[in-house]
Amino acid sequence: MRGVTTAQPLTRSRGSRRTEILDAAAALFAARGFHGTSIEDIGGAVGTSGPALYRHFSGKEALLAEMLLDVSERLHTSAATRVTEAPDAEHALDALLTGQIEFALSHPALITVHDRELGNVPEPARRQIRRLQRLYVEEWVTVLSELYPGCPPSRLRAATHAVFGLLNSTPHSAGELDPEAMAGLLRSMARAALARVQS
Repeated sequence: MRGVTTAQPLTRSRGSRRTEILDAAAALFAARGFHGTSIEDIGGAVGTSGPALYRHFSGKEALLAEMLLDVSERLHTSAATRVTEAPDAEHALDALLTGQIEFALSHPALITVHDRELGNVPEPARRQIRRLQRLYVEEWVTVLSELYPGCPPSRLRAATHAVFGLLNSTPHSAGELDPEAMAGLLRSMARAALARVQS
């Protein structure tokens, strides 16, 4: 931890055809489910035919796998950068919260897809996704262990997952508050929850 964070936002730059397809597929999978969405549906959402998507992805499973691998990699990479560049554990936690809240508010469809459809990802990619997620959690646990010395790692890990559940509630709260107010609410609630980790 050493300085002001320069981690990039988790929202990808627009313009890539693959990104456009992945975003459209995420919205459809969240709304209709993986099995309720056809390759033709995805093609139609991006203004092309279903078979034309095979130029980019070998099929729906490959598309789903890339979608969840991509977001898992971006979350882990961003967290590692934020933690490394923070001057201390308190700033690192604040940076981690910022990153997760930005993701949760920007990508509620991806949260829904991950929760419901990870089992449809082929096993090799699913193992990679799980590994990246464990590494992401450990970034939080490392920071929390500095803030709460003596607290068992298992408790810190459980607290991290609980906070993710809170922050990733955005698919259910969309539209209740404007994004800035929602971000503030999520941050204050997460901070309050983590303050109880040693209770």
